[in-house]
Amino acid sequence: MGRSLSFTLLKWLIRWQFPSVPRLTTVQLAQTLEKSAPVLLDARTEEEYAVSHLDRAQLISPNSDGTLPESLREIAKDAPIVVYCSVGYRSAKAAQQIMQAGFCQVFNLEGGLFEWANEGRSMVRDGQPTSSVHPYNATWGKLVNDRANQ
Repeated sequence: MGRSLSFTLLKWLIRWQFPSVPRLTTVQLAQTLEKSAPVLLDARTEEEYAVSHLDRAQLISPNSDGTLPESLREIAKDAPIVVYCSVGYRSAKAAQQIMQAGFCQVFNLEGGLFEWANEGRSMVRDGQPTSSVHPYNATWGKLVNDRANQ
């Protein structure tokens, strides 16, 4: 199955599973970042984040009991927040939890970092530009262009 069709199906499944979570496309986020600086939350693992992430993104991970990390207490409830992960599933789940905690401008990055990287958009590693992205695993890594795959 082609990468484009796979992403289309994944996006549909994520929308279906998390219908109340607003989405933002990679194009919309890129346009937003030109004008303002929403809070960017990376809902992947430390290992994935270390390979690359969006500039100024904070690594977050909801606790296993569903509670949110302490770092979210420093964010205003009305601040625009964009949550992302590899393809959008983990971030949709995290965005839903953040919304349930009373935050009112929370968006899931549709297509996640994989789509962002496939479009050649900027990412950083240790503060320096990179084009590498952690593939999560061999199966999911097939959704990442070869030039972006670690």
